[in-house]
Amino acid sequence: MNIRSMSISDYDEVYSLWRSLAGMRLNDTDFSKDGIARVLDRNPETCFVAEDDGKIIGAVIAGSDGRRGYIYHTAVSKEHRRQKVGTKLLDSCLGAFKRHGIIKSAIVVFSSNKDGNAFWKKNGFSVRNDLLYRDKVLLEPGMV
Repeated sequence: MNIRSMSISDYDEVYSLWRSLAGMRLNDTDFSKDGIARVLDRNPETCFVAEDDGKIIGAVIAGSDGRRGYIYHTAVSKEHRRQKVGTKLLDSCLGAFKRHGIIKSAIVVFSSNKDGNAFWKKNGFSVRNDLLYRDKVLLEPGMV
């Protein structure tokens, strides 16, 4: 297995990986090729893919605001789970954050994602019960 920086040329294969996973909620704006290109342009050193025999088997999309690191999307193919692929992707991402002086990282996980929540807990991410997650749509999908 090889971990390397993600590029926009990986998009189709990564998108296929996302689509293959039950419970992965994809919206047209965030997961569009243009949307991912914007993330990669702003965060070229914090997004990674895992390959096995030239095929992408995992991906992590992450970025920072200069003080906090944010992990947006992490996925590993069903066939390659429990083989440390996700941990190696996470380690690459967190290592990049540390090199940039980022001291804290966060992720939002759907409460119904049992496997994902178990993974994040196992990797030292705690649940914050003192916060409410809020968001606001600024542009309707397709208006970007």
